[in-house]
Amino acid sequence: MYNLAGKRVYVAGHKGMVGRAVVKALAAENCTILTAERQDADLIRQSEVEAWMAANKPDAVVVCAARVGGILANDTYPADFIYDNLMIEANLIRASFDCGVEKLLFLGSSCIYPKLAPQPISEDALLTGTLEATNEWYAIAKIAGIKMCQAYRKQHGVDFISAMPTNLYGPYDNFDLQSSHVIPALLRKCHEAKLAGDATMEVWGSGKVMREFLHVEDCAAGIVFLLKHYSDMSHVNLGTGEDVTIRQLAEAITKTVGFDGSLAFDASKPDGTPRKLLDVSKINDLGWRHKLDLDTGLSTAYQWFVENAA
Repeated sequence: MYNLAGKRVYVAGHKGMVGRAVVKALAAENCTILTAERQDADLIRQSEVEAWMAANKPDAVVVCAARVGGILANDTYPADFIYDNLMIEANLIRASFDCGVEKLLFLGSSCIYPKLAPQPISEDALLTGTLEATNEWYAIAKIAGIKMCQAYRKQHGVDFISAMPTNLYGPYDNFDLQSSHVIPALLRKCHEAKLAGDATMEVWGSGKVMREFLHVEDCAAGIVFLLKHYSDMSHVNLGTGEDVTIRQLAEAITKTVGFDGSLAFDASKPDGTPRKLLDVSKINDLGWRHKLDLDTGLSTAYQWFVENAA
C-alpha cells in the first residue's frame, strides 16, 4: 500500500472535471495537494514542466491533464488532439522520472480499445484491433501514455501506473455543444428545449449504440484507491460494468430535466463504436466499486449545470 499521508501530490489538470474531483477526493488523505496554473507551467512545453517539477518536488503525480472532447471535436481537430496529448503526457512522465517521483498515475480513456472489441472489454484487449475512426488520434496518444508508463516501469523500476476510465460526467463538465460529450450535450439540449417549450429534442445518431457512464466523483475515488493499493505493469479499467443505449440515456435525461417532449434521432450523424462496456473485474477484485447509479449521477450533474453553467 502506498501511504498518501504527508505526501506532496501534484494533480496535473486540476481545473478540468476529473482534476477537480481528484483534488476533492485527496482532501481526505492528509496530503499536500500541488497544482500549477498555465502561467506557472505550460504542460506542452518540456522546459517549463521540467522547471516546475524540479522546483516543487512532488512525491506523487496524477496525470489528469489532457485535451478532451466529443466526436465532433475529435474529428474536427485531429492534429490538436494527438499533438497536445502526446506532449502533455510525455513531458509529465519524463519530468516525474527525472525528479524521483515515487508514484505516478496516468489517466487514459476507454477509447484506447478496438472499435469491435469483445464485450465487456478486458484490459488485455489493448492493441488487438482497429480503433474507432472518429477519435483514433486521441486514442493513439492515450495508448502512448500507457506504454510510456510501462516502459519507464520496465527499464527503471518506477511505480508508474495507468487507469482507464469509461465515459465520465458530472460537475464541471464541458457543456459546449461543439465539443462536449454525450451526457452534457443532452443535458443542455434538453434544458434549452424545456425552456423554449419545444415539442421535440434532437439526439445524434440512431440511439441504438450502448455506452457505460461513470460519475466523476466515483472516478476520483477509484483513482485515489489505485494510487494507494495498485502497483503493476498493466493498466486498470475504471467503470461501472453496466451500460445503456443512447435512447435509454436520452429518456433518463428527459426525466431528470422534466422535459415532456419527444426525442428525434438523427441517424445521419455518427454513432461511433457500437458498444463500449468495460470489464471491471480487476478493480472490483482489488476491493473497489462505484457508488453512484446513473439516475442519481444525472441529477447531480444537472443540478450543477443549472446552478453554474445554464
